[in-house]
Amino acid sequence: MVLAPVLLLIGVLLRLQFHFFFPQQLAAFAQHPSQMTAAYNFYLAGIIILWPAVATLAWLIGRTRPGWALWGGVFVIFGLFARTFYAGADYMAFQMVRPLTTKVATETVAGSYGAFHLVSALNGAILFGWIILAIGTYLSGTLGLIRSIALALMSMLMMGVLKGSSWTSVVATSGLCIALVPLGVKLLRASPSPRLKAVLGWVALMMALIALLFVLGQLG
Repeated sequence: MVLAPVLLLIGVLLRLQFHFFFPQQLAAFAQHPSQMTAAYNFYLAGIIILWPAVATLAWLIGRTRPGWALWGGVFVIFGLFARTFYAGADYMAFQMVRPLTTKVATETVAGSYGAFHLVSALNGAILFGWIILAIGTYLSGTLGLIRSIALALMSMLMMGVLKGSSWTSVVATSGLCIALVPLGVKLLRASPSPRLKAVLGWVALMMALIALLFVLGQLG
C-alpha cells in the first residue's frame, strides 16, 4: 500500500512530457531510451506489487461488506493481470525500435492494434473494479468519503498497448497515493514492531533473493 502507488506515480510522471499515443511513445523511446525504460519499469513494478495491497484492502472491506470486497477485489486484480499483459506488449514494441527503426515499429504496432486477444475482455473489469472497491471502502468505513473518491479515480487510468501518461493519469495515481499510502502506514504502525536484527536479516535475505531472481531471469 505504501510503495506500489508511489512507484506508479513515478512511472507516470517520467513519461508525462511525451504524448500518450503509441507513435509518440515509440519516438520518445528512440530519443530517450533510458528515461522511457525507467518510466515503464517503475510503472510495471507498481502494478505487480499492487495486488497484495488490493487483497488487503478487500479483506478490510470484507469484514463488514463481503460482497463489495469480493467483486471489487476480483475485478481490480483481473485488471492488474491485463495491465501486466500490456506491459509485455509494450516491451516487445520498444525492442523493435533499435533493430527495425521507429517507423517499422510504429507500422507493426499500428497493424496489430485492435487484434483480438482474451485479455481485452478484462479492460472493463479494472474500470468498474476500482469504483466498486471505492464504494466498498466507504460503506465499510475503511476509508472516508474523500479518500474513497480518490481511490475511485484510478478508474480513469488509461489501459492498452503503449498507453503513455496524461494529466488524467497523474490525477488517478495521485488519488491512489492519497487513498492507500496513509492506510498502509496505519497498518504498519498497528503491527508489532520487529527487532532490528530481524529487520536486517529480512532485508539481506530479500536483496539476495532479488539478485538471484534477476540473474536467473537474465540467463533465460
